[in-house]
Amino acid sequence: MPDSVAAFFDMGGHGLYVWSSYFIALLIFAWNVVQPLRRRRQVVAEHRRRLTREATVREATVEEGSE
Repeated sequence: MPDSVAAFFDMGGHGLYVWSSYFIALLIFAWNVVQPLRRRRQVVAEHRRRLTREATVREATVEEGSE
């Protein structure tokens, strides 16, 4: 057990390397969670727009055929 909190964070002079590695790994893990969620939201929005556009075209085609 380290003698103090400062010694724990210093890690025998290797603290900067160790903690920056942990930070970078945490960023990568967060990116791997957030990015698929963002992409899913984009895909759903694109499909919703496409379906709305197709429904509008279909309605216009039906209206033209009834005239």
